[in-house]
Amino acid sequence: MAKRALSALIALACDALLPELPNHIHPVVWMGKWIKQGERFAPNNNAARLAWGAIWLGAGLGLSAGLAARIPKHPLAQALVAQSLLAYRALDQAVGEVQTALVADDLAEARRLLSWHLVSRDTAELSSSEVAAAAIESLAENLSDSVIAPLFWYLAAGLPGLAAYRMSNTFDAMWGYRNQRFEYLGKVAARCDDALNLIPARLTAGLLWLVTHGQRQQTWQVAWRDHGKTASPNAGWPMAAMAGALDTQLIKIGHYVLGDGPTQPDPALMQTARQLARRVIYLVVAGLVVGSMKEQRTESIGTGELKLRISD
Repeated sequence: MAKRALSALIALACDALLPELPNHIHPVVWMGKWIKQGERFAPNNNAARLAWGAIWLGAGLGLSAGLAARIPKHPLAQALVAQSLLAYRALDQAVGEVQTALVADDLAEARRLLSWHLVSRDTAELSSSEVAAAAIESLAENLSDSVIAPLFWYLAAGLPGLAAYRMSNTFDAMWGYRNQRFEYLGKVAARCDDALNLIPARLTAGLLWLVTHGQRQQTWQVAWRDHGKTASPNAGWPMAAMAGALDTQLIKIGHYVLGDGPTQPDPALMQTARQLARRVIYLVVAGLVVGSMKEQRTESIGTGELKLRISD
């Protein structure tokens, strides 16, 4: 566990400092290609599509975990691969780009960037406030999906666990829609992703509660009250916690209202949300530092015991 904590620390540092891998060698891009091939060969019958979706998902999880298990155990090698499977800097930059467009009063560009980077909903008619709210929602949800959950599964199950999680999450992102095309094909993938995010989503809400100054009671009250309003059993936790922490309302028209605070979503509130997310990362880093030091203390104690036995 301590070695994994060290590799996770290096991975976060690499995420902050190194550029993204080119698409032709990026593992998530290859996961996407695998999933597209699965849809290409999927049968038309609903029952068969359900079974095929489960089979293709299982094969993808096994393949990704198997390949990850072949990576050398050196902390740097592990970290470089882990870094490609989490995405805090890209998430923060995407929200920042939308924020910059809103500050420049370029609503059309803000809508385009929001749709391109962060959400799947139609953004063409969103107001400036709705764009800001959607970006904040995506920041909160993806703080869990793209940072906390990958780190959780890396610490819990090593690089194979992280790779399997990212494969499942990518399946859900591509197939997890309740429409004629994906209702049956993506059903098992969606349930798998729900299961794998069960703990990380709630952990993310708890971390947001910890880093919120002066709004902790409201953060948890809103998270507890409103988390069930989203279609996902997990996404509502970090999004509702963020709404409570910001004392605002995050609204997806026709779907949910999270929070009941009076603060209007705008670029300034987006900046505050980004700062909260950054505090979560700092808290995670602190925890990983403590975790990585445990092995050094254990080795030191073990060496001392060995010397004592030899002298005896």
